[in-house]
Amino acid sequence: MKKLSLLFLVFSISLTSQQIDFSKLKEIKTRSIGPAGMSGRVTAIDVVTNDPEIIYAGTASGGLWKSESGGVEWTPIFDEQLTISIGAVAIQQSNPDVIWVGTGEGNPRNSLTGGYGLYKSLDAGKTWKLVGLEKTRNIHRIIIDKDNPNTVYVGSIGSPWGEHPERGVFKTTDGGKTWSKSLFVNNITGCADLVVDPTNPNKLIAAMWEHSRKPWTFNSGGEGSGMYITYDGGDNWKKIGEDDGLPKGNLGRIGLAIAPSNPKFVYALVEAKKNALYKSEDGGVKWKMVNDKSSGRGPDGIGNRPFYYSDLAVDPINENRIYSIFTYINVSEDGGKSFSQLMPAYGTSVGVHPDHHAWWIHPEDPNYMIDGNDGGLNITRDRGKTWRFAENIPVAQFYHISVDNEFPYNVYGGMQDNGSWAGPAYVLKDQGIRNSYWQELMFGDGFDVVPDPKDSRYGYGMSQQGNVGRYDRLTGNAKMIKPTHPNVDVKLRFNWNSAISMNPIDSATIYFGSQFVHKSMDKGHTWDIISPDLTTNNPDKQKQHESGGITMDATGAENHCTILAIEPSTFDENILWVGTDDGNIQLTQDGGKTWTNVSQNIKGIPSVAWIPQIRASKFNKAEAYVVVNNYRQFDFTPYLFRTRDFGKTWENILDGKDETFGYTLSVIQDFEQPNLLFLGTEYGLYISIDEGKNWTKWTNNYPNVSTIDLAIHPREHDLVIGTFGRAAYVLDDIRPFRAMAKEGKQVLDDTLYLFSPPDAFLTQTQQPSGTRFGANAIFNGENRQGGAMITYSINKPEDKKEAIKEDKKKKDSKKKDETVTAKEEKPAVKYDSIIFEVFNDKNELIRTIKEKAPKENGVHRMYWYMREKGKQRPSRRKARENASEPRGVTVLPGTYKIKLHFGNQTKEETIKVAYDPRVEMPFEVLKNQYDLLKQLEDKMDVAGKATQQLLESKEIVEDYQKRLKAQKKKEKYEDLLKSHKEILKSIDGLLDDMLGKEDKRQGITDTEYPSTVSYLYTASRYINSLLQNPGKTETTLVKNADEKVSAVIAKINEFYKQDWPAYKASVENLNLSPFEEVEELKY
Repeated sequence: MKKLSLLFLVFSISLTSQQIDFSKLKEIKTRSIGPAGMSGRVTAIDVVTNDPEIIYAGTASGGLWKSESGGVEWTPIFDEQLTISIGAVAIQQSNPDVIWVGTGEGNPRNSLTGGYGLYKSLDAGKTWKLVGLEKTRNIHRIIIDKDNPNTVYVGSIGSPWGEHPERGVFKTTDGGKTWSKSLFVNNITGCADLVVDPTNPNKLIAAMWEHSRKPWTFNSGGEGSGMYITYDGGDNWKKIGEDDGLPKGNLGRIGLAIAPSNPKFVYALVEAKKNALYKSEDGGVKWKMVNDKSSGRGPDGIGNRPFYYSDLAVDPINENRIYSIFTYINVSEDGGKSFSQLMPAYGTSVGVHPDHHAWWIHPEDPNYMIDGNDGGLNITRDRGKTWRFAENIPVAQFYHISVDNEFPYNVYGGMQDNGSWAGPAYVLKDQGIRNSYWQELMFGDGFDVVPDPKDSRYGYGMSQQGNVGRYDRLTGNAKMIKPTHPNVDVKLRFNWNSAISMNPIDSATIYFGSQFVHKSMDKGHTWDIISPDLTTNNPDKQKQHESGGITMDATGAENHCTILAIEPSTFDENILWVGTDDGNIQLTQDGGKTWTNVSQNIKGIPSVAWIPQIRASKFNKAEAYVVVNNYRQFDFTPYLFRTRDFGKTWENILDGKDETFGYTLSVIQDFEQPNLLFLGTEYGLYISIDEGKNWTKWTNNYPNVSTIDLAIHPREHDLVIGTFGRAAYVLDDIRPFRAMAKEGKQVLDDTLYLFSPPDAFLTQTQQPSGTRFGANAIFNGENRQGGAMITYSINKPEDKKEAIKEDKKKKDSKKKDETVTAKEEKPAVKYDSIIFEVFNDKNELIRTIKEKAPKENGVHRMYWYMREKGKQRPSRRKARENASEPRGVTVLPGTYKIKLHFGNQTKEETIKVAYDPRVEMPFEVLKNQYDLLKQLEDKMDVAGKATQQLLESKEIVEDYQKRLKAQKKKEKYEDLLKSHKEILKSIDGLLDDMLGKEDKRQGITDTEYPSTVSYLYTASRYINSLLQNPGKTETTLVKNADEKVSAVIAKINEFYKQDWPAYKASVENLNLSPFEEVEELKY
């Protein structure tokens, strides 16, 4: 038994031993690369009324953003909370430092994200506190009592995915310490809207909405829906119904608005058998229908798609001006009797993205309005005549992410309601990654994008319901290649987010998923079906044409019994894994001739769950990782299964994790170290270095965002991250994680560890495209730093300290404690600097860089700009003794040895330096350029030594001159002082000959002729910019420089042969002692 206990202890230690201490990795940060040009869904807006330049914007899954400049610059302020899906934001206007945020967006479409309660800030968003209502899932409204701000009402719309009691209207009277349920109907009815009378904080009107969503259907409306009014702060509610003027029968979603200038005017957009706009002129007691013209798919009317948008807003000074917020923004000037479109979306170069969800109007200035839609945030200052798009809020909702192998490489992906795009992971340009560097490939909701590895000009992209095409990134052409069935009577079922993959062995072969697996061997031109129906084929879940409830909404978003994931093996093209949206995991090992449903072998897998991703191992052809999520059936448990025997047995490597871990969305295994796994969940990114035994959450410059897809670049070994809410991120160079996966996390405990560096490239840098000086309003994605990236880890040994503390307190004594001061043993070795050295292929030291050691232990990065050690250059300043080593000529492509020194520790690695892959450059050309630059460097060194020698001589002369002037009988040195002036004049003249005459006039000055040394610099600049062998121009420039500089060097040599020896002789025998004979004093 003791042996068993010991074994269990050892096993337990091994499990916990690979928990990564990310405090030692905080200097390694992910880069947010955007894009922000298409932004993402903005769900809530509030503004400080007395300082309207301060704006808060909540987004569906990208957090809360703040601007203090009227929308010019934006900062995320909610990234560290468990969830960053925002449904509501409210400012306490009497003290605008108090901000309330409800999490979980209130737009229950198929792609909605949930929340985790209500948060409060007392310092304008610097810090946050969770104040309850964690199980409400989705909060859509917050109202603060204007007279008593400790009283707050929260409208919980609840989760559409399941029944739960945490819905309705909640109230606190103590600032969020305790909560009571003020209005509740049933477990499937939530609060869709909540408004308050601006003159009476105890009078509120609530819209309750019965709704539910399943993966295969959506239902809006039922007996639970209705309008309620309270006059006593929610103690009692009265239901407004048919007798009060509302329509008969079951209702759906209702949008409400009270006119601030005349609170007796109340408007309601009511989903019913006949959707209509209703109006009350007595504060909500009695109602009448004023307009039942639906907008359908067009711009006119009261609106459309009430489940997705059903909001109204009323002008603060004109009770008859109403805004209907839906696909478009329509405005009425006659109390709702008629509507016209406020701003266009399509067919214009000044369009505003459609699908609107948030609308704010300044309570005193109705010209100032802010719009939040599926494409971001827009601001108008002239009541909607003109709009400014906030193009620097990167909250794009990617569904998938992929990369190509261009240089620099590109990132690809499709976004919710924002098309499919390609853009750079980094740019060889100054400043950051601009929105203009991204190119839209295909329109619609964007999903997976697969670039052709043989020519990334081409690739595959898609929009919803399987509308896949082969695009041409250069021309914009997209050939539609959506598979069809040879039998016209067979209806193909394509998921909203269909499966596509490329054969890793033959890139001309692609696979696409309906309920069948379709295979094309000619890039989508023709297709074959290679499987039977691999789904459950449940007919009860194939009635999408009936989806919507009271208002039909059959857009394909609920298409079900479809294939979500197709994963070919890199070992054998006959091996294919398939995942469906109804829980099946299918496997073929013979190219589709036979299939096995291996999901039935998984213990603990939820029934008919969602299988969004399968990753086949690149180390074991029988191994695969399967991502399973089941939140669409109200199960928020994270699942990740692994098999190592073609699905015969499985293990859940997230067993025991609760919902705060986040349900799983994506996984990827490193292609070099099988122990290294990256996992994306609804609440962020996790890393494991022990094949999933332990997981550590990554938060270094990375929010707790829905992490929906992952890719590892095959050449540059970066982790590329697609998020559903914060666009794309890049974690540069994952080799440090590989080292930990291979050797254990203890590599971070070494005094010094040098990680294997990535290849470095000699490239040129451009200026930004389009706008040169971007100021604050233009988005700049974080660019990769230039140079060779060197990653290392340090741990400074602790100083030994001995402390002896004696307690001499006795019962009958009043003596105080005595402490003997600790003696500190200074370490013999100093750990105050990092020394980096580079050696060429002849093992010659060619570069040394010394830096102050970082203050904190852990992993750090430094950059070598691929220059050799330089030589001194001509200057009027004397060189400092401890000056940093000057940079010299750029190194040639090749393999270099690098060494890193820290204290008494030394580590070495090799690094490959390559020339820009975009340019065909013979090594011979680079070598000739290098040799000529080295010659110029040597000539520059001679000129530098000459000026230093002159400066040293000048220093000697000035010292003697000073001492002569200090003599009491200096008149006898008049001739000598005169000669000092002459010699100084000669030295200054020689410095002028080399460097050009100093011009001390104010302003921008110039000389009539170039300085001598400038000829060397000009020749160097020309040669440095060459992309071919040096020619006549460069030869002439070098010859001219030689003539000019050699002439001055000759004059300097002559000076030291003639003038300087004579001067030296004149001062060498001087007795300039300050001591004089002291006469005896007589008294």
